[in-house]
Amino acid sequence: MSNRTSSPRGLRAGAPETDPYRAGFACFVGRPNAGKSTLTNAIVGQKIAITSSKPQTTRHVIRAVLHRPEAQLVLVDTPGLHRPRTLLGERLNDLVRSTWSEVDVIGLCVPANEPVGRGDRFITGELAELKAKVVAVVTKTDLVDKKRLAEQLLAVNELGEFAAVVPVSAVSGHQVDTLVDVMTGYLPPSPQLYPDDMLTDEPEQVLVAELIREAALEGVRDELPHSIAVVVEEMIPEDQLIRIYADVYVERPSQKAIVIGHQASRLKDVGTRARQQIEELLGSRVYLDLHVRVAKDWQRDPRQLRKLGF
Repeated sequence: MSNRTSSPRGLRAGAPETDPYRAGFACFVGRPNAGKSTLTNAIVGQKIAITSSKPQTTRHVIRAVLHRPEAQLVLVDTPGLHRPRTLLGERLNDLVRSTWSEVDVIGLCVPANEPVGRGDRFITGELAELKAKVVAVVTKTDLVDKKRLAEQLLAVNELGEFAAVVPVSAVSGHQVDTLVDVMTGYLPPSPQLYPDDMLTDEPEQVLVAELIREAALEGVRDELPHSIAVVVEEMIPEDQLIRIYADVYVERPSQKAIVIGHQASRLKDVGTRARQQIEELLGSRVYLDLHVRVAKDWQRDPRQLRKLGF
C-alpha cells in the first residue's frame, strides 16, 4: 500500500516549493459501529463502504480516494477491532492491525452519544505504538446537545496524546471538511497516487457483493449478520443491461429460511433494495439473480473462508 508511484504532479501548478502537493493513506479506527464507514462515504461524497446499524459490518479493506487541488487523501475503510469469537474475527483483526501499520494518518472514531469505554482505551493504547499521526474524531455529533458534546470532547482528550480532536457529523456534514483539512495536513509531500477519476481501487464485483450483503443485513435477527457472506459469481454486460448472478451464504438451514422469508418475500425485498444501489453504482440497468446457500460454520472453517474471499 505504501508504494508511491511516480507522477509529474509533485507540486501544485504555480505553487511555491514551500507548499508541496501531499498524498497518502489514512484510516478511521474505533469500536464497531463508531461511524467509520458512514464518515468515509461522507468524505468521498459517494457510497464506497457499506453501512449498517449492526456492528462489525465492514469485512474488506476498501480504499476510497478523495481528490483535492493540493492533496490526495486515500481513505482505507477497515473492519472494527473487536474481541474475536471465530477464525473470521481473528483474520479481520489481523487485517485492521496490518492496515494501521501502513497508513500516514489515523482517525480514532469515538461516538458522541456513547460513554468513552474500555474498548476506546484499548485501541488508543494500541495506536500509541504506531508511527502514524493520530487524530481523535468525535462522530455522530448530530445526536447530542452542546453540553453533552463538550463533556465528550473533554473525555476523549483525556484518552491520550492526539495531533488534534475534531467533532464531526457525517449525516449533517458538520465539520467534515475541517476534518479533511486536518488529516491532509499530516500527509507527506508526494506525487499523486491515483488517477483523477478514480474513487476506489476495489473491484466492481466486491462492491456489488457488499451492497447485496448490506441489503441482506437489514431487518434480520441479531444473531444472523456475521453469518451472511455474499459472492458474485458472474457479471455479464448485455445491451443496456448487466446480468449479475450472486450467492448469499449462511451457516445453517434455519438461517437460510430467515433470509428467504415466507414465500421468498424477504429475498425479493433484498434483491429490490440491492438492485437499486447497484444500478446507482454501475450507472446501468441491472438484472439480479440471488440464490441462498448453506456453508456450514463457514466463519470457523479455513477452507470455506478462502472460498468466500477471507
